Order: sequence, then C-alpha cells, then structure tokens
Amino acid sequence: MTSSTPVLFIHGLWLHATSWAPWSEFFTAAGYETAAPGWPGEPPTVELARADPDAVAGQGIDDVVDHYAKIIDGLGAKPILVGHSFGGMIAQKLLGQDRAAAAVAIDAAQIKGVLPLPLSSLRATFPVFKNPANRNRAVSLTAEQFRYAFGNAVSEQESDELFERWAIPAPGKPLFEAAAANFDPHSPAKVDTANELRGPLLLIMGGRDHTVPEAVTKATLKQYRHSDAVTEIHEFADRAHSLTIDHGWREVADVTLAWLARHGL
Repeated sequence: MTSSTPVLFIHGLWLHATSWAPWSEFFTAAGYETAAPGWPGEPPTVELARADPDAVAGQGIDDVVDHYAKIIDGLGAKPILVGHSFGGMIAQKLLGQDRAAAAVAIDAAQIKGVLPLPLSSLRATFPVFKNPANRNRAVSLTAEQFRYAFGNAVSEQESDELFERWAIPAPGKPLFEAAAANFDPHSPAKVDTANELRGPLLLIMGGRDHTVPEAVTKATLKQYRHSDAVTEIHEFADRAHSLTIDHGWREVADVTLAWLARHGL
C-alpha cells in the first residue's frame, strides 16, 4: 500500500544527496514516495561536486531552509522529513514552521538554545573554524578528518570507503552561524520548539558520535519541553556520525519506519 505522505531526505555537511539512495530504495519498497534533493547549488554527482566546490560556497542555513521549503511547496502534501546532521536541524526548522507532517532528526546539528559544546565537536569542525575566511568558502575534509568526524565507530577501511563514495566539499557558513546562535537573537539556527500544533519529532543520536555527541541531542530534547507535541528520542549507543551511510544504516532506517508506523504515518 502506497502512503499518501511523501518522504523527503535532507543531508548534512560533507555528504552528497545521493548518499540517501539506499534509504530512498528502502522507503520506496515500504510504499512511500521519496525524494532526496541536494542543497542549493549542489551538483548532481559526487564527482561534479568535488570538481566545483564554489557551487555551494556561501550557502547559509536560511538559504537551505528556503530551498527545501520551495521543494515542499511543490509536493502537494506535507512530507515526512528525515534529516541527518545539519539536515536534521533543517528538518526541525521546517517542522516548526508547519511545513512537514513529521520529522526524524538524526544526529542533528545544534539549534539555538543548546549550550553544550563538547571538545570532540570542536575537533570535528576544526577544518572549517581554523580560518575565518572559510565562512564564505566550501571546505573539504581529508580521509583522516572524515574518520574522526564520521567514521570513528567503523573500521578504518570502511570509513575510507565511505569517504571515497560520498564525501564532498561543504559550505562553512552554516557552522559559523550555528556557533554564534546563542549570541544572535535573530539566528537562523533558531527553531520554533514551542509549537504545539506541529507534527511528531523523533531525535536519533549515536552514542559514539564525535561531531554531534549525545549531550547535544539530549540538550536539544530539553528545548522542546514547553511543547506538548510529540517529541521522542532514540539512541544507538555504539554508532557514530556515519550511522546513516555505514553498514548499519538499515537498523536506523528500520527504527525510523517503525516509529512512523506507530504514529500512523
């Protein structure tokens, strides 16, 4: 049976939109119509994205939100959003704006109001923050940096394979915006966490994630304490930031599908 609610996948920094391909196939087989569009300016393939990093340079959080909002407007129905990392933040913003039926935010980047800033997060994002000029540039990771930020819970061989398959340059601007969020009253990282009428939200965290440690996700959950809308959390204790693309992705997808089914979506 085909669901009338489409599923929109939103990736985060350093991964190409095609990294959602296994998820799209899995959700399509489960009866959903799916789409995994890239960020604004993102070339259609990993190879082209690597060859033209300037294509995404300078894109900020609001640019990405507006981009996906326009895509949603063309769907004809509020979608289920599944976002990873900064894609998880984008999904929460769109859900708070009542543009989605539900959202699953996987190892989501910190939103305004989240205070913990673990040292591992700083190390994972250092390739961007080491140069203030990177705010308006696109920045690539090395295989070693990718292993620390994404692949620390899998073998070095698998981490390197994931890097070769999916890693692309990413705009630095969203990281600078998120870092300044708690000092900026008009920060684009602000989410309407008090919305009582929004659809349900599932926060998924990896217990070994260096880039978005569990302290960040738990603090994000607390930001929703003033809303009675459904907000739930699920932890994969032995997983890291690569949990949507590594050999264990199916387990995360299974939990996501089961959660949607419990909420009639």
